[in-house]
Amino acid sequence: MSFNNLDYMPPSRIERLYSVWYRHFKVYTKNIFSNGFPPFMEPLIFLAGMGLGLGGYIAEVDNMSYIEYLGIGLPLSSAMFTAAFECTFGTFIRLEFSKTYDGMLTSPLSIEDLFIGEIIWAGTKGAFYSFAVLIVLLACDVIPVSVSVIFIPVIGFIVGVMFAPLSLIFMSFVKTINSLNFFITGLITPMFMFSGIIFPVTNLPKWIQYIIELFPLVHAVNLERALCSNNYSSRLIWDLLYCIIFTLIATYISIRRIRKRLMK
Repeated sequence: MSFNNLDYMPPSRIERLYSVWYRHFKVYTKNIFSNGFPPFMEPLIFLAGMGLGLGGYIAEVDNMSYIEYLGIGLPLSSAMFTAAFECTFGTFIRLEFSKTYDGMLTSPLSIEDLFIGEIIWAGTKGAFYSFAVLIVLLACDVIPVSVSVIFIPVIGFIVGVMFAPLSLIFMSFVKTINSLNFFITGLITPMFMFSGIIFPVTNLPKWIQYIIELFPLVHAVNLERALCSNNYSSRLIWDLLYCIIFTLIATYISIRRIRKRLMK
């Protein structure tokens, strides 16, 4: 049997991106209990420690109980952390130790396919973690049930695809896996603390508020709080645009950086 190479049709971009996403999905769901159970437990522990404990000393924040205020932001912090870990430690292991990308690049996949697919996968994990936290919040009656809360996993996806390329940029510079801790401790954790999840950033000095406006997470939190409170304003257009523009720029830079690293 002979094959005519002229008849070969390479997979479309959608098919190639899906193949990367599906590869990560299969690996993740291979141990679904150990991978999927922690997202449901972590918010319970955090709410018990911060919401119930500290909440006893704080009456209200923005006209709601402190535990509700805290709970609204938790889905997005989970999305941020899971995307950051996926595209730092996870990507570094696939790149340097298991050499997963070397094998994938022998297929019709390009470098752009690999890492855009990786970013989409990180967004998917962000949506799943947001959904897991949302289920816990609704089950514990922390936030009220409304139609708008179904969009929280969508914002979780947005957070995932924002922080995935940012994480890839940092990962592209490091030589050892331990260096990734600087990114988590020095950038991701401060964003968690100062993006309006634990306390309103409006309580901070003005000059700090201007710096915080550069944090991508704060804009996603603004979108989520507006959804949960049905309090919409024109500022939300800026928040959404910031998320889109940040994602596009970070994706472009991350792919250029990783291409340069892979070509060495």
